[in-house]
Amino acid sequence: MRPILELLRLDAEAHRSVRQIAASLDVPRSTVADYLRRFRHTGLPWPLPADLDEVALEARLFTVPRPLQLPRPLPVWATERAEHERPGVTRQLLWLEYKAAHPDGNQYTQFRAHYTRWLATLDPVPRQEYRAGERVFVDYAGQTMPVVDPATGEIRQAQVFVGALDVKVSSRTLLRL
Repeated sequence: MRPILELLRLDAEAHRSVRQIAASLDVPRSTVADYLRRFRHTGLPWPLPADLDEVALEARLFTVPRPLQLPRPLPVWATERAEHERPGVTRQLLWLEYKAAHPDGNQYTQFRAHYTRWLATLDPVPRQEYRAGERVFVDYAGQTMPVVDPATGEIRQAQVFVGALDVKVSSRTLLRL
């Protein structure tokens, strides 16, 4: 247990200095000064009331009331996800728009953490049952890219797409496709 009562008695009744109290109790001077500051901050009288024991005194000295912290506003994640799926929209861009609307909102790391937690609550895509090599999945891979015709120098925009087969496909199956 901390020597709180003896420390307070030496200060109030014996009128000892912080240095003398620290030496007699074998505790650092900074600890003595901190305890005395905390005691004065509570506004308790000396001698202490009879119903206040050492445990209750310690609870009064070392519990700091936390300021009321209101929850920070969060965006509607379904709307954010729909925006995020548009080409060229990044999570950082979504966060910048969020911060413009809510200057006291979360910082980027917390914004990403909340968004990732929300994504984890969504149902995963249902598993598709098919035989190996039976289907090819094709999708466009982002934005268009410029392609220069070497003969004419004409620049045209080309779509890039990706195709994927099941990993169980053998070379014989590929030959039949």
